Amino acid sequence: MVKNSFDPDKLVLSKQEILEFCDRVLEKWNKNPTKNAKNILAMTAVKTSVVWTDDESLRAIWGEILNWTFELLYENAMVQGDKKWVNVRKKLKNKT
Repeated sequence: MVKNSFDPDKLVLSKQEILEFCDRVLEKWNKNPTKNAKNILAMTAVKTSVVWTDDESLRAIWGEILNWTFELLYENAMVQGDKKWVNVRKKLKNKT
């Protein structure tokens, strides 16, 4: 689902989007199940909790997680400066 505008303070993920994220991660980790067995078990538990959690609680929980992530990324960018931050973004993109 593509959002028309991006405002991290108003970012809302639907239950379906979160489940799709979980599925993408599980698909990636299932390519090497022996190495990722613990991660697969944990992500399956996360996915199950998403299924059973109401939408309002999911928005609150994932909103906090995303806000915290944005804060960490911003602080990291400020400490490293622009040139180093570009390299960090490249590394992150290549990991996916």
